[in-house]
Amino acid sequence: MRKTPIIAAAAGIALLGMGAVPAQAAETEEGAMLSVLHGVPGLTVDVYVNGDLTLDDFEPGDMAGPLDLPAGTYTVAITAADAEDDSSPAIGPVDLDLAAGGNYTAAAHLTEAGEPTATLFENDLSSVAAGEGRLVVRHVAAAPAVDVLAGGEAVVSDLANPDEATLDLPAGTVSASVAAAGTTDPVIGPADVEVAEGNATIVYAWGSLEDGNLDLAVQSIEGMGSAPDGVPTGTAQVIDEGANTGLMLGLGALLLAGLAFAGRAVSLRSVSARK
Repeated sequence: MRKTPIIAAAAGIALLGMGAVPAQAAETEEGAMLSVLHGVPGLTVDVYVNGDLTLDDFEPGDMAGPLDLPAGTYTVAITAADAEDDSSPAIGPVDLDLAAGGNYTAAAHLTEAGEPTATLFENDLSSVAAGEGRLVVRHVAAAPAVDVLAGGEAVVSDLANPDEATLDLPAGTVSASVAAAGTTDPVIGPADVEVAEGNATIVYAWGSLEDGNLDLAVQSIEGMGSAPDGVPTGTAQVIDEGANTGLMLGLGALLLAGLAFAGRAVSLRSVSARK
């Protein structure tokens, strides 16, 4: 997994398109697809892109996109809600590079230590085998590493913030749970997770374990075809070193706990995670 540190303001980028994210086709040939997740609890913001107000009064748990954008560099600044302009950003400005044909999700979230940060994930939309779907679990909560269990066995081990794990599985329903790394006592679940044929189901655990506001967000991407050819995903993490907020949880657990997703145009929702 490739992670490239960027800058604090990237946290703002992750907020770039909250609200609802429709299921999207694999990728665009000339432009880039960008979805955004706001996973920082207790922070309502405005998001400016290239100096223009793009998101107004966006709240934690919102998700939006995909935005179909020309490839290039976008300058993002995050301000307090209802700011007059982006001249005094709370985070940023930061430059976000989007490559032609890329499909990305920017997530504003907390580090394991509870500091606001942002991570740019490049979504793996390579084909899956006929009869299979892809399950991606992303740990973006302030919490230690976790194991993801299926049938009592660890299928993902030591998943830490802000890492992800990818599994190509036969289409169907999987009973999954999350436990502290190295243990089998679930902190979340077991819960039924639907894996749809030809789709990528991406689950984000976000929020604060300490503050008791853990949540789950799910993203669905359709139209991945059926001839397998793996393309690794990548992430670019942005850390706000001056910010502080105490949150985080056993993320991986949350991610799988409520994986049911409505696969329609706006296919992104946030669900309260349960300990």
